[in-house]
Amino acid sequence: MRGDHRPDPDALAAALRVKGRAGLRIFLGAAPGVGKTWEMLSAGRQRAREGADVLIGVVETHGRAETEAQIGDLPILPSRQIPYRGQTLAEFDLDGAIARRPALILIDELAHTNAPGSQHAKRWEDVTALLEAGIPVWATLNVQHLESLNDDVARITGVRVTETLPDQVLELADEIELIDITPTELRKRLTDGKIYRPETARRALDAFFREGNLTALREIALRRVAQHVDADVRLYMQTNAIKGPWPASERILALIGADASAEAVVRRAKQLADALRAPWIALHVERPKDGLSGVLKSQAPKALAARLGAEVETRAGRDIAAIALDVAASRNVTQIVIGSPRPRRFRHIGRRLWARPSLAEQLLRQGNDFNLLVVPSLAERSPRRLWPRLPRTPLPWLAGVSVIALVVGLGELAQPWLNHEALGMVFLAAVMAVAAFYGLAIGLFAAALGFLSWNFFFLPPLYQLTINDPRDIVAVIVFGIVASSTGLLAGRVRAEAVAAQGRIEGLRRIGLFSRRLGEPATEDELMVEIAQQAAALAPEAAVLTDTPAGLTLRALRPENSAPLDESSLAAARWAYARQEEAGAGTATLPSASWRFLPIRTSRGVAGVLGFRPPAAGPLSTPSLQAVLALADQAAVALERVRLAAEAARGEALSETQALRTALLNSLSHDLRTPLTGIRGAAETLRASWERLSEPVRRDLLASIEEDVGRMTRFLANIMDLTRLEGGDIAPRLMAVELAPLFDAVCGRVPGSLHMAVSLPEGLACRADPALLEQALANVLENAVKYSPVGAGIRLQASEDKGRVVITLADEGIGIPPEDLAQVFDSFYRAKHGDRVTPGTGLGLAIARGFVQAMGGTIAALSPRPDLPRDGLPGTVITITLPLAERDRQA
Repeated sequence: MRGDHRPDPDALAAALRVKGRAGLRIFLGAAPGVGKTWEMLSAGRQRAREGADVLIGVVETHGRAETEAQIGDLPILPSRQIPYRGQTLAEFDLDGAIARRPALILIDELAHTNAPGSQHAKRWEDVTALLEAGIPVWATLNVQHLESLNDDVARITGVRVTETLPDQVLELADEIELIDITPTELRKRLTDGKIYRPETARRALDAFFREGNLTALREIALRRVAQHVDADVRLYMQTNAIKGPWPASERILALIGADASAEAVVRRAKQLADALRAPWIALHVERPKDGLSGVLKSQAPKALAARLGAEVETRAGRDIAAIALDVAASRNVTQIVIGSPRPRRFRHIGRRLWARPSLAEQLLRQGNDFNLLVVPSLAERSPRRLWPRLPRTPLPWLAGVSVIALVVGLGELAQPWLNHEALGMVFLAAVMAVAAFYGLAIGLFAAALGFLSWNFFFLPPLYQLTINDPRDIVAVIVFGIVASSTGLLAGRVRAEAVAAQGRIEGLRRIGLFSRRLGEPATEDELMVEIAQQAAALAPEAAVLTDTPAGLTLRALRPENSAPLDESSLAAARWAYARQEEAGAGTATLPSASWRFLPIRTSRGVAGVLGFRPPAAGPLSTPSLQAVLALADQAAVALERVRLAAEAARGEALSETQALRTALLNSLSHDLRTPLTGIRGAAETLRASWERLSEPVRRDLLASIEEDVGRMTRFLANIMDLTRLEGGDIAPRLMAVELAPLFDAVCGRVPGSLHMAVSLPEGLACRADPALLEQALANVLENAVKYSPVGAGIRLQASEDKGRVVITLADEGIGIPPEDLAQVFDSFYRAKHGDRVTPGTGLGLAIARGFVQAMGGTIAALSPRPDLPRDGLPGTVITITLPLAERDRQA
């Protein structure tokens, strides 16, 4: 807990940010019709009577007389008129509101979706712009419009709300006023026709406005307001350095240790949080003496807490009680949940003068403001270790003996110049070095050995473990105390350094895993990469995922590894089904030769990651920790790949459906129209051939010929599109002279006989003559279609930096700026007002495909810069192709 009780810097910064912007007040309701707009207008009128400049930005009365009466004499901002699909929509005028700059503006229906063409897509974005401009806003909102509640509201009411806004908008509010009435009263208002028309009200009573639905929505609204108030209370306490807790609401803190009781603490804290309907925090304190094994043991309970909905926090330090109380005070915690203390030895000693108080005792003494819940653990616990863990290899012991022996040797050589007190300091330095390199146990061993060596070799009488001088007795005692203390402190420093190095190494590995697992684009490639990374930590690794055939091996590294035996497969199935580790080195199926970890995603367990421990023994603690981190990173990467694949499939399906729909529409229109014309003309000729004059018969035959040509061109376009999408276009590139090609194109397209053509003599490009002629014909036909009769069309070509540039400019109706990027897409036809020119939308798409197949580019420009602004805008289509080789050589 902070000793100086200073304000929290982050809280002060947050408070300054709030004070630095205009205020937002939200009138929140649980359902339509509770009176949000009425209450906002009533409060606005009161502010206006107090002299404030209050402006109604937008208000939706829905024809309710009570709401309309509340407007009174408040000024209303004129709405912005936006044309859309043949009608005019009235929307909030953001620019007008900013220019007017009232002291307060009222905005109704915060989640409203603006009409296309508005400055922002959503009304809440307009409100954000108003706040940034320094204009305070009052707004109304129903709780079911919050994005995070969309699925919950749909399950409760059976209605999917389509207009939503991010929850962060609610967090922007300085004040939230809950407009609340009982479900019974709201249903009565609905029956009385005060919300909807009678026929609509009858349907709503049996659907959205059922009493159970309204009660549930009311509870959700109350909780959201309570959460906002709780955040305000905590911010106030932190900015004013008020010592917590304030028992305004319940909040749980669970202390997760590196022992067997951690998961029991997590589960009990979750039960308590559910019973109190309170948020909860899971705190783990990393202590240096726990080392990497403590970090490793805490991973599972922290992951469990995160899955159960806790806010997980990790701190580093020695004093768990002080850190826990500091977090509890700063987060306004009221309940602290811990595991039961470890059993102590020598319990029969009454006062236990030498024993440090347990965590529970420290919290009871120092945390009088908090409720403390101690959870008993059913797991078998080992007593607290009184002595440091001894090394299992002889090397540290030999190193301690060698260092002391070296000091003894150097002391014998330097004895003529150094007295025995100075040699004692050399022994202390040696003890500290040994403890720093090999830990506390070896440090204490070196301290004892150094004490005996100093006494035997350098304190008179020499070579005897006796002391004659009383001053040496004091020196020996001081040496023993200082050597032991130095060894203890040096050992702790080493443990802290090892723990810090382990955390750094863990972060480095996590970064490496994230980078390597982020590269694969397919699930199969990802499986191989996961197994490859795991095989770098263990001799063999495998990845198994769930398929329709069951748990299936997806990757095995090294590739020549023996297949999994039946006991290992049973461990893999257990780990997948129970979402727990299984296999070698665990309590479940330990006889298996492999160990398996579940790969948990937000959608459940996606598979298991397995590794075979080394033959010499279990995997080292750092390596095992790295494998656990790899399993977590693998879950994230696997979910990413699967979501990307689903998105790609959805996009492909959407595009396919759009193309299929467009093709069917084109077939129904562009074939039916000429077929109808052909049929009508043929029936007329058959029935009235003798009575028709020769000019009429020629006109009817010409119309049949024209319609047949139209159908032929349409079917040719469909075939060309199929060839393009199937990759069957193989251009035969050669030198193509443009002059005769332009003549052929002009002869193919009706209405282009009087077109102006301009190109240098002998200019040729490298292209496929058939594809280029078809591409130019499509572009020219498009220009004729969208140009008035008699309008000028200019086709010209020129050479520019080794390329041939062909431009076709018309004086037609042009292309809207928003359509320029899509005008070359299949089945896309630009709109002009509410009219769409008949056609399939394939001509320019095929032209682009042919030009790109020949190594060229095509682009559109509209309006034409050389035309007067008071006329039609016109369009310029530019095709760029490689210059023919013969022209380059010339």
